[in-house]
Amino acid sequence: MTEINRRSALRAAAGAAVAGAFAAGCSGHAAPATAPSPAGAGPARSPSGPAKSPAPLHAPAPLAFAGQPVQIANGPRNRPRVALTFHGQGDPAIAKSVLAEAERAGARVTVLAVGTWLDQHPEMARRILHGGHDLGNHTLHHTSISAMGEQEAYAEITGCADRLRRLTGSIGTWFRPSRTQYATPLVQRLAARAGYPHVLSYDTDSLDYTSPGSAAVVRNVTGAVRAGSVVSMHFGYADTVAALPAILDAFHRRGLHAVTTTELLTS
Repeated sequence: MTEINRRSALRAAAGAAVAGAFAAGCSGHAAPATAPSPAGAGPARSPSGPAKSPAPLHAPAPLAFAGQPVQIANGPRNRPRVALTFHGQGDPAIAKSVLAEAERAGARVTVLAVGTWLDQHPEMARRILHGGHDLGNHTLHHTSISAMGEQEAYAEITGCADRLRRLTGSIGTWFRPSRTQYATPLVQRLAARAGYPHVLSYDTDSLDYTSPGSAAVVRNVTGAVRAGSVVSMHFGYADTVAALPAILDAFHRRGLHAVTTTELLTS
């Protein structure tokens, strides 16, 4: 199969997975729709609560990186590394397609998971970590954390942290605020109180949550990315799956390596 046909097939499969579902990202739009799991595809759910969690893993805890600001939007510019970061929400079938495509190219990514998504799909925590990827916190409900008071905002951070700890043994390696590129000073303080030395922002926005078509997603990323960039992308969108091979091919041609955010900042 040619590369073009392979990408076309991948795009068609991803599109079928989200047919009829409307989704959006962290700019204030509705969250990605989650398709029901097929029979036998995951843990049974009780009508009174989320799926039973698998046995906890032993995932890495957050790290403090000397010389880095509290709010990190990029890594060192003098090394050929890039961090692809994914907002973890939406149809798990598409999420698995994204992870598989990254792994086929030898890439590792960072996933910032929404707590309620982990309630619905606890198996995704294990899938992400077993692929060698970073897993972090993107709040409990994915609502506008910048508009919240202190108590509510702290509950959003710790609510997701609790779910990550239950599933993985750690609160996750990173925290990213919901529906905003940058955390307010209050949110930065609350994240530190919850155990996150840094807040993860980004300097390159794929805009994939606007469903602009895979070619536009490729242009948005490759036109802005440079060594040290942190790229914002999303699970749950067919355009993202279809665009990823071309994005990774472009990185390869430019000598850039897609790594986890932890690897991006580690000497």
